[in-house]
Amino acid sequence: MSYITVKDVSRQFRRNGGEEFTALDHVNLTVEQGEFICLLGPSGCGKSTLLNILAGFEQASSGQASIDGKPVGKPNLKYVTIFQNYGLLPWRTVEKNVELGLEGKDIPTAKRQEIAMHYLKLVGLEKFAQSHPAELSGGMQQRVAIARALAVNPDILFMDEPFAALDALTRMKLQDEISAICREEKKTIIFVTHDIDEAVVLADRIAVMTPNPGRIKTIIPVDLHGKRDRTCHDFLHIRDKVFSAFALKQEDATEYYI
Repeated sequence: MSYITVKDVSRQFRRNGGEEFTALDHVNLTVEQGEFICLLGPSGCGKSTLLNILAGFEQASSGQASIDGKPVGKPNLKYVTIFQNYGLLPWRTVEKNVELGLEGKDIPTAKRQEIAMHYLKLVGLEKFAQSHPAELSGGMQQRVAIARALAVNPDILFMDEPFAALDALTRMKLQDEISAICREEKKTIIFVTHDIDEAVVLADRIAVMTPNPGRIKTIIPVDLHGKRDRTCHDFLHIRDKVFSAFALKQEDATEYYI
């Protein structure tokens, strides 16, 4: 049995005029434990809706999403979501922001500090532990958000375009860092993006989604033999496969695998 299963999931919404809009249409997906999956597609293809269903923030209109054999009904402390806006508390230091998710657990203060510093070191921010978010760049703030998420030792990380607001160079650096960190930590990751290069850099497999209504058009494995060199032949070959997938006709709803 796969760790995460999406079986025939559809999601409809009512617009202001009462018209029904289909955001997701009979989506099927399986994810293995420890796998890094990118949901890749243009705006309006339902990738964030699918992520929210898996995270328990929304319910499917039909079909079912399950994790570890149990239907997803609501958010779970074992699963952490990282958004674009960092979500840091401005009055707390960096260290105290990372400790936030640990405070509801029966963990002594000294141990919380030890865990926070471990993950700040992992993201390269241990020297900024006593700084406040306003003193950090956007990329540094997102690294704090990643450290905070990892500190609670989640089984799954849901990431909704976390690097979208960053400049290109910072984004590339964070892509490399999150790829290395999450593979070292052996986390299961569902990552939403509309950036093809980002998906190839990060993913073990890429679920290419198309809009109107949102469907998974194809799933492309990313076999780069542990290397994420953006200039190598294998990287460019997979990138070309993804571009080809987006050239498919929208009306062909058949799912197939490359």
